[in-house]
Formats: sequence, structure tokens, C-alpha cells
Amino acid sequence: MRLVTTLITLRNNHHMTQEDLSKIVGVSRETIGRIERGEYNPSYRLVYEIAHVFGKNVEEVFYYQETDD
Repeated sequence: MRLVTTLITLRNNHHMTQEDLSKIVGVSRETIGRIERGEYNPSYRLVYEIAHVFGKNVEEVFYYQETDD
């Protein structure tokens, strides 16, 4: 399974850069980029904070998808 996110779409819809979001939730821009590329699994606290920024439930921003592993 891999973590999938709608974060790029949400950011674009809100005219927000990775830097903007990173400042709001208190992480580096690089961390936001790694989350978007699926290279980093964020803590539940960070997942919740990101979802809250966009007024969404966690499941609307992050979900697991089956892989062919």
C-alpha cells in the first residue's frame, strides 16, 4: 500500500505554494514536496493540520492505495 494525496490539487485550487503551506503548518517546503511526491509519510498531527488548512477531512486529502508489490 502507498499513501496518496490530493495535496497538489488542493494547493493549486487555493493558489497556494508549497512554501505558503509549509509556513502555515510549520514544516519545511521540502517536506511538503516530499509528501506530494510520496517520498515521506507525515505524522497524523501533520496530516490533520494540512487537512484543516483546506477545510477537509483527513480522508479527503490522504488515503492509502493498493500497490502491485
